[in-house]
Amino acid sequence: MACVRSIGSLNSVTHSPRHVSRTSGIVMSSCSPSSFTGSPISLSRLHPPYPTTLRPRTLVPITMMVKPALQFIQGTDELTIPDVKLTRSRDGSNGMALFSFDQPSVFDSSGEVGEITGLYMIDEEGVIQSTDVNARFVNGKPEGIVAKHVMRTPKEWDRFMRFMERYSDQNGLQFVKKQ
Repeated sequence: MACVRSIGSLNSVTHSPRHVSRTSGIVMSSCSPSSFTGSPISLSRLHPPYPTTLRPRTLVPITMMVKPALQFIQGTDELTIPDVKLTRSRDGSNGMALFSFDQPSVFDSSGEVGEITGLYMIDEEGVIQSTDVNARFVNGKPEGIVAKHVMRTPKEWDRFMRFMERYSDQNGLQFVKKQ
């Protein structure tokens, strides 16, 4: 049975189920005898020529800023600002958003870029997707798009509202409560 021996520094993380020797600063795994006879080596630990002070590493969170956008075709932002109507159940357990787009720009580019596959709401938290998208036609020509996004849990509602807050700030929309 053959065996592989590895050498590495003590600073590396070693996950070995076998014995690990740490006395010489070398990490070696021991194994059962084999027909291969190699010669063991021993290296002394290297010390820096000058004393160093170790500073604790602090993790700095990185926030990706993504412009909130609506897309019907992935990778192509919709330029038309929709009219959005929200409904929510009395107990707050579910809700629905209805997006109405009049003369959306996707009709201009859909033949060149691809097919409408859904409504994608993209922001720094990720993507919210709805596949309930319908086009309105007048005299055989596309007039508008109506997309429905259903939220089945309070968590989905909160996530959607965070997206809408970012999207409305970016595009100058404001919330008007029904009287």
